[in-house]
This record gives sequence, C-alpha cells and structure tokens, in this order.
Amino acid sequence: MIARVGSRRWFAAAAAMALLAMAGCAQPPPAAPYLAAAPSPGMARIWFYRDLNPNDVLAEAYIRLNGAVAGVSVAGGAFYRDVAPGRYHISVDSYVQDLHNDADLVLAPSGEAYAKVLPLDSFVQGGAAVGGGYKRNTFVVWLYPPEQGRAAVAHSYFTAGGS
Repeated sequence: MIARVGSRRWFAAAAAMALLAMAGCAQPPPAAPYLAAAPSPGMARIWFYRDLNPNDVLAEAYIRLNGAVAGVSVAGGAFYRDVAPGRYHISVDSYVQDLHNDADLVLAPSGEAYAKVLPLDSFVQGGAAVGGGYKRNTFVVWLYPPEQGRAAVAHSYFTAGGS
C-alpha cells in the first residue's frame, strides 16, 4: 500500500514536470495576422524581422530606434513599433561596426517600413582550430520594400520585440 501511494505521487510529479516542460516549448504565434492591422490614425509602423536559418547564429541583438532600444532581434521572429511620422535612425548592436549596422528612413502618416536584421556568422573568429576558439556576433540591418517585407514577416512568428 505504501509503495502504491509513493508510486502515484512520483507519477503525478513526473506528469506535472512533463506538462511544464512542454508549455515552455510552445512556439509564439505567427506574425501574419498582425500584418492586417493598420497603425493608429496619424501614426506609422516599422516592422523588424529576422529570418530563421538553422545555419545562422541564434544570438540575439538589440535593435535601436533613434538610439533607444526598440526590441530584440530573434531568429525567425518579427515585431513592430508604431511611431509618429518623421525621420528615424535604425541600428543594431554588433561587435563589428560598419556601414550596414544602421539605416535611416523617413515615414509619412500611415507609412510602413520593414527592417531586416541579418547575422554575419564567422565574420570575426579566431583561436585554436579544435576547442578554445571564439566567434563574435555581428549583425547588420537592411531596409526592404513593403512587398518583400510583408512576405517575409508573414513567414515569421510574432515576438513582441522582447518588451
């Protein structure tokens, strides 16, 4: 009798742990439904996205809008920020600073822009060939036309930018 009670408790605890583990593996929602929603009247929208490529680094990078953190770049993820019309400077934190780490754009009311973050794996690396080596995460940001940006975001999942 005591062994049966102990087995049941162990089984219940194992089942609860398995359910919690599976809940942590849930994939975020697709971004496609969010594309249909328009920005608030008088506002503009900037989408930030990154393709999911199993050969790319999984590191995350801060995306900045006029110097302030707008969100986090996640492989396969997309998010947007509704902003007032005007001039914006988009940048992404990167180990290597070059001409492609940032982009500038001007948005009109109801305008939309699509900024793609691209990781450059193995751009900076060194050390031993076997163990002890290092790699530095390097990212760039490119602006894409709305037609191409919408198609890419539709195949991403919505991340809310980590905020």
